[in-house]
Amino acid sequence: MADILAENLSGKAVMGSDGTELGMLYNITMNLKTGELVDLLVEPNEELTTALDFSRDDRGHYEIPVGRVQAVKDYIVVRR
Repeated sequence: MADILAENLSGKAVMGSDGTELGMLYNITMNLKTGELVDLLVEPNEELTTALDFSRDDRGHYEIPVGRVQAVKDYIVVRR
């Protein structure tokens, strides 16, 4: 995958590989010792009716492992 600046990801929509709009990217967590990105924190889409198999942080954001990212274009596409 090509390098992408973090500022280009801010506020980007997140979509499941099945086409479901999951929400908007809120933040990205990283391991401070290694610099490795860990999770996308996604503010859930209010219209989402199906339960997702992702954990949530204390503010209700989905914690989606970075390893599930399949593509970053108009949307961030993640494997569900």
